[in-house]
Amino acid sequence: MPNLELILIFIAALLILSVTMSKAASRLGVPALLLFLFIGMTAGSDGPGQIAFDYPALAQTVGIIALVFILFSGGVDTEVRTIVPVLRTGLSLASVGVLISALLVGGFAVIVLNFTPDTGLLLGAIIASTDAAAVFSVLRGRSVRLKGVLKPLLELESGSNDPMAVFLTLGMLALIAQPEKSIRDLLPMFVVQMGLGAVGGALIGRGMAFVLRRLRLEYEGLYPVLTFSAVLLCYGVTASLGGSGFLAVYIMGLILGREDFIHRNSLSRFHDGLAWLMQIAMFLILGLQVFPRQLIAVAPQGILTALFLILAARPISVFAATLFSPLTLGERFYIAWGGLRGAAPIVLATFPLLANVETPVSIFNLVFFVVLASTLLQGTTLIPLARWMGLYDETPARPSLLANMMAGEPLRAHLIEIAIHADSPAVGQRLIDLDLPSETLITLVRRRDEVIVPGGSTEFEAGDDLLVVTAQPKTLRAVFGAPSERRT
Repeated sequence: MPNLELILIFIAALLILSVTMSKAASRLGVPALLLFLFIGMTAGSDGPGQIAFDYPALAQTVGIIALVFILFSGGVDTEVRTIVPVLRTGLSLASVGVLISALLVGGFAVIVLNFTPDTGLLLGAIIASTDAAAVFSVLRGRSVRLKGVLKPLLELESGSNDPMAVFLTLGMLALIAQPEKSIRDLLPMFVVQMGLGAVGGALIGRGMAFVLRRLRLEYEGLYPVLTFSAVLLCYGVTASLGGSGFLAVYIMGLILGREDFIHRNSLSRFHDGLAWLMQIAMFLILGLQVFPRQLIAVAPQGILTALFLILAARPISVFAATLFSPLTLGERFYIAWGGLRGAAPIVLATFPLLANVETPVSIFNLVFFVVLASTLLQGTTLIPLARWMGLYDETPARPSLLANMMAGEPLRAHLIEIAIHADSPAVGQRLIDLDLPSETLITLVRRRDEVIVPGGSTEFEAGDDLLVVTAQPKTLRAVFGAPSERRT
């Protein structure tokens, strides 16, 4: 057993390598998750790393936890106003589209791969959904701008179709374990899971928004701990009651994403970073779990399945699910091509692996091969295809002044915070009476729990915190004495 220091060094090296490779992935136009998987496979027992890792239960647990935080972060970062126009179409893709894909792939597996009907449908259920981590990582780059509703529609579908895939996968496993049951028995299970998932996410999301608006903690660092715990609570409570925990955390993220509360921006950045950490950890472990030599054995079946999924099952399901949508023909074709597969199908493939379901071909290895093919073929061509089809917005994005300032750009040097002490010359003075330097503006005053937009008659008190925009920060000492000053 290696000592703790070596384990920590190895984990740190993998994470640093993954973060570094993400920059290369962006320049090469390759989805970062593909490189994360490759790094995990390279470190595994069949690669130079020679790490003997064969723990599907651990891989499944890490995958589920990672998907929970990825979906929550995706919900927080989704602008509700952008998904309202595509809500009906997105939900149709996430439900009807997933079901049709599962049926088509299931039929293909029975006819071509010699699967039984129940195991064929199980395979179809596992790879029917698109992956939130894959879609978010490709579409949320700074330079990605699709025209119309394509981007919010693809993000909504990928964030909301995991619950349907999980339901179908667990339902088919239940039917395989209990042959006396029929598909009709799954309908009550579907209603309960989706209903409890939606209600649980809405209630816990509203409750957490209420808490964040009113709770004033002494330490800012405790707010991320609070929301981190709330995400786990939302998933755990909903799932333990028989609901869809994945749907619950996504809805919770959507609700918190549209609320105003203290430290909202910093919490959003924390969960964005956490989601990336979860993506890296999940793909590394899934890469470790697979044995590349075994993928060669399923290559013929994997190529056939991937081609059928990409060229037949996905387009048919998209056209059927968007039958009554105002989308153009080109937009439908692009959505069909944008159905990236990723970690979610691989995580779901661990369920039949742990249940020892017998199939002509290992479902885990087959699904892993299909995900690699989908990511490599579709993920690398998603943006070039949008340009070729005229669906890419070439208008340069205007950088956000506030985002640049918060990110540490040079403009940040002009925004400072000043605390007024009891002995400050400004105490008791009105704003209009202060001899402020030129090019200086006091934009906000925080007085206890109140935020004030100051006017000329605003009188300053001891304990006030001022947000000041100035080109001459050093000259403010003459106005406020020896203020406590810090950059924002």
